[in-house]
Amino acid sequence: MKHISIDIETYSSTNLSKAGVYRYADSDDFEILLFGYAVDTGEVQVIDLACGEKIPADIIEALSDDAVTKWAFNAQFERVCLSHYVKHWLAPGSWHCTMVWSATLGLPLSLEGVGTVLGLDKQKLKEGHDLIKYFCMPCTPTRANAGRTRNLPQHDKEKWQRFKSYNQRDVETEMSIQKRLSIFPVSATEWQYYKLDQEINDRGIQIDATLVRQAIVCDDTFRHTHLKIAQALTGLENPNSPIQLKEWLAANGMPIPSLSKSEVAAALETATGTVKAVLELRQQLAKSSVKKYTAMETAKCHDGRIHGLLQFYGANRTGRWSGRLVQVQNLPQNHLPDLALARSLIKSGQFDMVELLYDSVPSVLSELIRTACIPKPGCRFFVADFSAIEARVIAWLAKESWRMKVFAAGGDIYCASASQMFHVPVVKHGINGHLRQKGKIAELALGYGGSVGALKAMGAIEMGIPEEELQPLVAAWRTTNPHIVKLWWDIDRATKKCVKEHVSTETHGIHFKYQSGCLFLQLPSGRRLSYVKPRMALNRFGKEAVTYEGIGSTKKWERLESYGAKFVENIVQATSRDILAEAMERLNEVGFNIVMHVHDEVIIEAPCDASLTTICTIMGQPPDWADGLLLHADGYVCDFYQKD
Repeated sequence: MKHISIDIETYSSTNLSKAGVYRYADSDDFEILLFGYAVDTGEVQVIDLACGEKIPADIIEALSDDAVTKWAFNAQFERVCLSHYVKHWLAPGSWHCTMVWSATLGLPLSLEGVGTVLGLDKQKLKEGHDLIKYFCMPCTPTRANAGRTRNLPQHDKEKWQRFKSYNQRDVETEMSIQKRLSIFPVSATEWQYYKLDQEINDRGIQIDATLVRQAIVCDDTFRHTHLKIAQALTGLENPNSPIQLKEWLAANGMPIPSLSKSEVAAALETATGTVKAVLELRQQLAKSSVKKYTAMETAKCHDGRIHGLLQFYGANRTGRWSGRLVQVQNLPQNHLPDLALARSLIKSGQFDMVELLYDSVPSVLSELIRTACIPKPGCRFFVADFSAIEARVIAWLAKESWRMKVFAAGGDIYCASASQMFHVPVVKHGINGHLRQKGKIAELALGYGGSVGALKAMGAIEMGIPEEELQPLVAAWRTTNPHIVKLWWDIDRATKKCVKEHVSTETHGIHFKYQSGCLFLQLPSGRRLSYVKPRMALNRFGKEAVTYEGIGSTKKWERLESYGAKFVENIVQATSRDILAEAMERLNEVGFNIVMHVHDEVIIEAPCDASLTTICTIMGQPPDWADGLLLHADGYVCDFYQKD
């Protein structure tokens, strides 16, 4: 026995999509219904556990045998659920995930989606959704079902047989995907990173349950109180209703096209009296959101920790991680100087004091979301992140020497960029310091071919940069960074030549290859980015461009277009991801327990006497494949997660 392909069907009253697999399998009523498997690509067997059958002893033993590779589509689900079944934790080292394999090739993150794109003979049965809803979730009690809250095999034997066939087909589909993708194997390095990712998700992060619970109560109290005030001011039954409120505003001399954030802010500039008070209430109530707190409470397991916050290769264009459940990759910033005080007031239920001391209760709750993540007793959080990682990587790839000198000297890239653009010295909080903001906005918006629209999207107008200065800002940045601009065009030419002529090309250390209907971009790390079914077409501007198939903004599989600067963005972000992955591997090897990572930041749970300097030194070490790349990591220590 060398490997096993596995698919299971399960029951739990916990909502899987909201709580995640760790909490789902942690439920008291969790059970595995069907265990489908195939040994060494042999015939698929389905073990009907719900009807009393048992998984063979040699298969149970193989689940813990590191010499036997276990395969599944979204293997985390099978591994976590089976850990609860065998009553000991199954380490991730010998588990491989076909979903991750598919993601490395730019394919969808669903079994059905992959099967459709690959045109497999044996695809996931479409009736599966209804069967899962029937057998795997609680049902509503009715007269027709005699008031039961769960459907068992005996309640519909014909459906149960179809469910077993569905389970069998999923294993067959998973094996078909393995066979089809076998010419594009995932590297041992990537599987090692996947193992580390699973260990981080298994470890999870502790949640301050009291803070989470009280934050939800505080928000509910705030909303109830301020809704009553709004009702009293307007006479409306539901001031939260956009239709009712817009009618009231129009009747009171303030017609407004929508109640969007920008429209309300614009109306407040001229509003007075009761209208102003109502709009301010609307603003406050619009900010009021405890979705992340609710998500934390829903996903928290019996051990007080949330597990499964990170999706390996979730962004399959670059290989970066994406967030799950609480979406830690998209947490609000915190700027309160007295976070500890605000936390203590919320935890102790002193909501009146919060309203007295702070301008906005919803803003306080928003800023405290990060702080709900806490280290276990006896430990602290050691947080370290890369300084301007993407700016460093693009400068290194393009060989933009002036930028490299800034990094070598430990300079501020935003000040240096403004200085280069405007030909004057710029010092943060010093001489010409007002220009630093223009340098920052230019750096963030223009590095990947962005122009005036990108500056506006980044908030340039709101930050006080006049519209007439935007185009000159674009021109100044591009003039200042000629090697980066050249990188865009060199990548564009190399990509087009590869797709047009199906020949291998190379520029700036990036190798391009057309193989088996895919465009591959090999990064300096050796990892390849994949673009499915590339071809040339006219873009929306009527110009020739590379297009490929992938998941678009609508979350559907569609044909997408790209261009040199966009490919550069993918390359830079993917290279930054590889640097982070290698740094985390080094930290893990010396015994630092990573509990979470957000973008280019790593959060470590360690004893109070751990060395932050050691962590930052390990993290700031360039990989062997990145000769000449200047990295730097900064860090801080805290008793709850926060932004330094």
